Amino acid sequence: MSLTRRAFVILGAGASLSACASIGISSNVPAGNTTPQELTQAAIVAAINEARRINGNHKPLAYNTALEAAARTQANLMAQKDTLAHDVGLTLRQRTDAAGYHGAVGENIAGGQQTLQQAIEGWLNSPGHRATLLSDKFVEFGLAVAHVPAGSTSRYGMYWCFIAGGPVAAWFPTGTMQDIGGSPEDGQKHDSLSITGGAGLSG
Repeated sequence: MSLTRRAFVILGAGASLSACASIGISSNVPAGNTTPQELTQAAIVAAINEARRINGNHKPLAYNTALEAAARTQANLMAQKDTLAHDVGLTLRQRTDAAGYHGAVGENIAGGQQTLQQAIEGWLNSPGHRATLLSDKFVEFGLAVAHVPAGSTSRYGMYWCFIAGGPVAAWFPTGTMQDIGGSPEDGQKHDSLSITGGAGLSG
């Protein structure tokens, strides 16, 4: 069994929207069967940007190691707890802040897919996940995958996390941008917009 999850939350603005139903979307999936053992940064960038190109000719995303670090934390937490959820001890904002990334971020997670292309296909076939994956408001991303501990009985076995990032200003009409977040820990103001949450689809 495999599952993907995604939702939408604007921190500090009090608005939320979740979307995850798979309803017959026609998607083009990048060729290949890249297993976790075969993953390289080049292979990940190629697959994600090919998905964006063949599904609307969206601009390519750059790879960001801070977003990868936040994605790896999430994938490892899901694998350790064998739970498919965006908050399994740390929120998306907490994870990206800890990694040193303070821009707008969006997250897709998935469980049970055996290859990167299967995870991408699941995200493309769900309206909410697809919107995060293909959004031109994001300019960079990081991705990670983790297995449950050896010898463990698991519902999914493998967990994927994709985090996209970009400027907060891209999400607001020109002239309406306001500071919508802050960091009480350091007393500094940071623009803060996160796309996280849950609702699931099987595939």
